[in-house]
Amino acid sequence: MNIILFGPPAAGKGTQAKRLVTTRGMVQLSTGDMLRAAIKAESELGLKVKDILATGGLVSDEIVIDLIKENLPAAEAAGGAIFDGFPRTVAQAEALDAMLGERGAKIDKVVRLKVDEAALVTRIEKRFAEEGRSDDNPEAYKVRLAAYNAQTAPLLPYYAAQGKLFEVDGMGAVEDVAAHIDSALA
Repeated sequence: MNIILFGPPAAGKGTQAKRLVTTRGMVQLSTGDMLRAAIKAESELGLKVKDILATGGLVSDEIVIDLIKENLPAAEAAGGAIFDGFPRTVAQAEALDAMLGERGAKIDKVVRLKVDEAALVTRIEKRFAEEGRSDDNPEAYKVRLAAYNAQTAPLLPYYAAQGKLFEVDGMGAVEDVAAHIDSALA
């Protein structure tokens, strides 16, 4: 099964993806995690995207599609992928559909975590204070949230038209959100 966890930055996608990795044995494909690892390793890619992420910008479609393509075999071997932070645009969604189609696979379900944007700013401020991630700087976060609303939100009708979109209240306790996600995936 291939699923997408959908929602704005700090909606809890990473937390829920990690839980699904543990409970279902799937592979989490988080472009954010992959890009942060590249920055930490000071790889060529990391150096290229470091300033983009620090200012709240989005990395090019080409880079993230290549990252996903590189990591698909491991997900297939595990029985499925949890796409977290990808796709971000309709063009990326179409590229993902084509990439999976070539492999005889598809996106099975898209789970949208519905959240309150003001509460997200509070989450980011707390996470920034605790973890110090440069992309969690509250000002950079506002840029990321605006980019999400402009570029990523149009994916909702794309997946709704395919009958794959399920909405879950992402503002509850982690366990409650998890239970709703499990129901959506059943």
